[in-house]
Amino acid sequence: MAADGRQGAGVFWRWWTAGTVSLVGSAVGGVALPLTALIVLDATAFEMGLIAAASYAAWIVLGLPAGALVQRMPLRRLQVATDLARAAAVGSIPLAWWWDRLTVGQLVAVALVIGFANVLFDVANSTFLPSIVSREQLQSRNSLISGTYATTQLGGPSLGGLLAQVLGAVPTLLVDAASYLVSGALLRTLPERRAPVPDRWPSIPAMIREGWHFVVRHPVIGPCMWAATAANTVCGAQHALYALYLVRELHASSGLVGLLLAADGVGTLIGAVLTNRVTAKLGTARALIVAGLVSVGGALVVPLGVGWPGYAAFAIGNVVFSAGVVVLSVVTRTYRQIASPPELLSRVMATVRFVSWGAIPIGGLVAGVVAGALGSRVTLLAFVVAAACIPLALFLSPVRRLRDLTDYQGGAEPAEPRAQRLPAADVA
Repeated sequence: MAADGRQGAGVFWRWWTAGTVSLVGSAVGGVALPLTALIVLDATAFEMGLIAAASYAAWIVLGLPAGALVQRMPLRRLQVATDLARAAAVGSIPLAWWWDRLTVGQLVAVALVIGFANVLFDVANSTFLPSIVSREQLQSRNSLISGTYATTQLGGPSLGGLLAQVLGAVPTLLVDAASYLVSGALLRTLPERRAPVPDRWPSIPAMIREGWHFVVRHPVIGPCMWAATAANTVCGAQHALYALYLVRELHASSGLVGLLLAADGVGTLIGAVLTNRVTAKLGTARALIVAGLVSVGGALVVPLGVGWPGYAAFAIGNVVFSAGVVVLSVVTRTYRQIASPPELLSRVMATVRFVSWGAIPIGGLVAGVVAGALGSRVTLLAFVVAAACIPLALFLSPVRRLRDLTDYQGGAEPAEPRAQRLPAADVA
């Protein structure tokens, strides 16, 4: 049940502040880490792909059990612990650099630690939101979260590029580490909210199967997950190759790299601002298909041109692609939070992210291998085919016949029988 009144609003804004601080640090670190690999360690295209893949590999390993694990844990303590783990991992890079022990292997290891912490943290966060806002507020709050992300992505990469140019890439990572500590301190102030715990929990595999079957058998949530998977495959390739493409093919400086990468934030902000307007005019289902087509166009424009025209194409394509993807993200996330039974929500979110976010390291690794042979420009163009699967997955589903996703009157096929109905996840 969503919290009401000033107390619930206060909890939301503290939660939002913690996330915002962490996002700023992560945006700075998102520029500083690849620059550390490229400039300090002279990483190859394959090594850049490996680092990008390591950042999301945890979704493949831990993604499915994460929902069941989160449901059994007090969320506040889990979130604080993962913030501390991420701060320690990022902070180890400057220490190793000062001691002249920094290697690409350590960057991969740090990316893995951060990735595993992100899995648990993100599933906990997505489970927490519906408990503190009403059903009617969910899409607007999700849009706010996406808009906040966009704002941090707009300013964070530029700040990261500037700091990397002034201080060096490695010292800039201390900003990211500090942001996790601030986030953890704020989350620690949130009140504990405990739901009843059953006398006997079903096994982890049984809980995973129940969540999996609900998602893949749902005629709307399932196709939306596959569309998100296609989008994230492209995102994985972009994460792996953007810095490489800008530095090695467009010969951009560190400061310009940060500025151009901030175009992602501009697109996300535009998408977040327009989501409610577009869905009100077209309906959520139709808006998804349009957003998918827009994303394809953006992915196609990104790797076109050289010199200043190349910079312009990169920025414009990045803005367009990101705007389309954020509409997809906000609308589908909101629908999952509305359509999923409360006792299944953490597992539904984990299942979707296991599949869709698990595509990010695969896209990054494949892109790194292909770029080593064909170059980053050709590889980015090749991934337009994956982008085309975003609207295709939606068009081949019942979504194409709906105006709004909530117009769908059917339901998922029943999941496997379970011994007892589980309570909603603990919220802290």
